[in-house]
Amino acid sequence: MNGDMLVRCLEVLCGLSLLMQVAEFLRIAKSSDPQGVWSWPEQRADIPTDPQWCRRLLDALFQPQAYRAQLWLRAVLALVLMIQGSSLLLMVALFLGTLLLLVRWRGAFNGGSDFMTLVAVTGMLIAQTVAVWADRGLGWAMGLSYIAIYTLSSYFVSGWIKLLQPEWRSGQALTVFLNGGLYGPLPPKSLFRRPKVALASSWAFILWESVFPLVLLYPEWVVFFICVAAGFHFLVFWFFGLNRFFWAWMTNLTAVWFFCGWLKSFWG
Repeated sequence: MNGDMLVRCLEVLCGLSLLMQVAEFLRIAKSSDPQGVWSWPEQRADIPTDPQWCRRLLDALFQPQAYRAQLWLRAVLALVLMIQGSSLLLMVALFLGTLLLLVRWRGAFNGGSDFMTLVAVTGMLIAQTVAVWADRGLGWAMGLSYIAIYTLSSYFVSGWIKLLQPEWRSGQALTVFLNGGLYGPLPPKSLFRRPKVALASSWAFILWESVFPLVLLYPEWVVFFICVAAGFHFLVFWFFGLNRFFWAWMTNLTAVWFFCGWLKSFWG
């Protein structure tokens, strides 16, 4: 797959992920109203009172009607990203909107998917900014390299954290983890309750995540690693219902594919 096609895949997948994020926030919009459990007057407690103009600005932006307007604008911008592709103005708007959502929810609302979406939007902003001062190719090389390095480091850190924990090395953590899935505890006869299966599966995840950065040395392995990643993230979606998590990671894995292809051509 050539670079232009991978860029379009990243834009479309990121737009889809953003649309799903907006749908999620709109669905719980009533819970973020002043009478809701996630009301802004309650959540703004961590925001410094000084300067006062900043507090007043945020109060205005996160009033129910203004907040919903931001979400609908974000949906329109996501559609533009999917249909027409990225531009500097579009990515500035999406980046600022992402930062506002992080402020509104005092960090990531939906864990890793929100952070990986921020990484994708930041990478595309880098690409468009560099393209203004240099050429488009260099811009995308830098922007997608940022996304790829962040993504690979996330896998590496996750794998080594598991490796350092005896519960993961023994396979016990995997069973406990899966017992908290969307459909309740694992069935009594589930394969993952078998110690040998849990042990083998745990070590498969640990090794795969830990060695994923090796694609930087062996770019020809990238398709294999991405296919394994797609299977892994689909299983996470299947067991835990984290649908946006799947699409956010698929978005950034296209940058890994691009980056490895760029490295392969660079090294000859």
